[in-house]
Amino acid sequence: MYQIIFNESEQGFSWVDVLNPSADELKELSAKYGLHATALQDVLQPEHLPKSEWYEDMHFIIVRYFDEDAPKDFDSIRSMSRKMAIFVRKDLLLTIHRKPNSAYEELKNKYKDGCKFTPYDLTCKIIKSLLSTYELPVSKLEEEIDFYESRIFLKKRIPDLIKNLYLIKRKTNILRKVSNLTQEVIDHMSKETNHTKSKPIYRDLVDYYKKVDTLIETNFDDINNLMNVYISISSQRTNEVMRTLTVFTAFFLPTTFIVGLYGMNFEWMPELKYPYGYPTVLLFMLIVTLVIYVWFKRKGWI
Repeated sequence: MYQIIFNESEQGFSWVDVLNPSADELKELSAKYGLHATALQDVLQPEHLPKSEWYEDMHFIIVRYFDEDAPKDFDSIRSMSRKMAIFVRKDLLLTIHRKPNSAYEELKNKYKDGCKFTPYDLTCKIIKSLLSTYELPVSKLEEEIDFYESRIFLKKRIPDLIKNLYLIKRKTNILRKVSNLTQEVIDHMSKETNHTKSKPIYRDLVDYYKKVDTLIETNFDDINNLMNVYISISSQRTNEVMRTLTVFTAFFLPTTFIVGLYGMNFEWMPELKYPYGYPTVLLFMLIVTLVIYVWFKRKGWI
C-alpha cells in the first residue's frame, strides 16, 4: 500500500508511507527516490536491528516497535517487534513497514493535513510514537514482577515459579537490547537536529527515550534481584531442612551405637544376665539424648 500523506508542493517536502511492499515495489521506489541498493537489502530483512546510516544526501534509519499481536511468551526480538525503515532528506520523508501500528497511524492522522515541521522533526516524532508502543509491555512486566515478588516473600508455592521468572527475565532482556540499539539511532540523529527550531523536538524525543529506557532498566534490575532473592530463600530453606535432619541424626546416633553394640549376640556381654539390664540401657540412651538436646539448646542450634 502506497500512501502520499502530503507532497512537496504543499509542505516543502513529501511524506510517503509504504505498507507491506513487494520486492518489485521497492525497486520502483528506489528508482523514483534514488534509494541505495544496500539500504533496500536491509529493508527486505524483517529481523534487522535498529541502525542509522548515511547514503550521500539521504539518512537511512531502522527502528523497531512493539508488535501489538506479539505472542505472550515472546522469546526473540523478531517475535516481539516489527521493523520500520525511514528514509530522510531535505525534500523527502519515506517510511516503509510491513504491518500497521496504531501509534503511528494516530501520528499520520494528526499531521495528514500539513504541519510546520521539517522532515527531521517529523522523524523525531515518528520514532517517539514507535517508542510509545513499549510502554504497555513494560508495564505488564512490572506487574508480573510485583506479583511474583509478593508471592515469594509470603512464601506461597507457585507452580513453575523459576520458569516464569526466567521468562520474565528473558523478555526484559530482549526489550533492553532493542532499547540500547535505539539509543545509537537517536544519538546519531543529533547531528541533523542542531538548528534552533529542531532542538526542542529532538530534546523531547531524548527525554521520552530516557523515560522508556529507565522503565526497562528498572524491570531488568528488579527481575535479577528477585531471582537472586528467590535462590537465596531456596538455599535458606534447604539449609534449614539439612539442619533439622542433622539434629535428628545427632539424637539417634549414640542410641544407634548402643543398640548395635548390644546386638552383636556374643555369649559374654556386660550385664547380659542382669534382670534390670534392658531398662537400664534404655534409661541410659534417654539420658544421652537429653544431654545432647540440652547441649544443642545452649548452642542455639535448635
